Amino acid sequence: MPSLRRLAADRATGVLYSDVGAVYLTDGEVVHAESSAAPGLDELLARGGRLAADCWQQAVRDGGARGGIARRLVDSGRLSRGELEICHLFALFDAAFFVLDASPGAVRFRAGAGHWLGPIRAVPAGAVEREVRRRRRLLDRLWPHPAVDTSPVRRLPEPSTGPGRGRVPRRQRDVLELADGTRTPYAIARQLGRPAFHTLVDVRRLAAAGRVATPPPATPPPRVPPAAPASAGAAVPSPAVPSPAGLSPRRSTEKNPVRLHAVVTDPDVELLRRLRDALEEKL
Repeated sequence: MPSLRRLAADRATGVLYSDVGAVYLTDGEVVHAESSAAPGLDELLARGGRLAADCWQQAVRDGGARGGIARRLVDSGRLSRGELEICHLFALFDAAFFVLDASPGAVRFRAGAGHWLGPIRAVPAGAVEREVRRRRRLLDRLWPHPAVDTSPVRRLPEPSTGPGRGRVPRRQRDVLELADGTRTPYAIARQLGRPAFHTLVDVRRLAAAGRVATPPPATPPPRVPPAAPASAGAAVPSPAVPSPAGLSPRRSTEKNPVRLHAVVTDPDVELLRRLRDALEEKL
């Protein structure tokens, strides 16, 4: 992620964003992140039972325009400063993973932009970058089939033998209960009010244990078998070669005009030589 390293070295302030979300920086440190692939701070607080949705909306109305939502949440007595910081770090690292794990060319930066949430706790850019790499390695190690991250999760019958048989941890049981073949891991994470990355970990572990289906790889287009090579004296059954420079071919007045055909199978070298010689004679 050279963009994040460069912005940190330049002590930049602004937003680094991609098609799936944004990472906000102040003086080169990460202060917030959000992604369409991950539940936001409000969803984590509400689903976790720590904050009612109307309390969040009230804080937005009171402090959103001035970037003071975080301060309003603490001043209202609904959350302690420590609770807010911990939940904010969950949301920050969760969203940053999806934004920064994208290809470098898909990430852009807009200088000077700030976030309406307001300051909570800044995280060094290097720490965020290391965590993104660690999470990617963990997912690949658990089950190296990334298609399970974006496909609807479908529960499989419990295997009669093997590592998938036996007790399933509560966190994974919650995922299995929602694995009806219509919900993606991101939808399950939102419904459970959990970080999306943690849900990806559970899904990959379940896939490795044979408890959820792994989508098959994309089917390549069917291979058309090559036609049998033409014999030296036979006409090649393929479209005629267009005339040079896109001009319409003149009607030949000769008794035995030479017709050229494109060879689409493995070339018959002797036939190609004869066609070349015939063409040179007519030019």
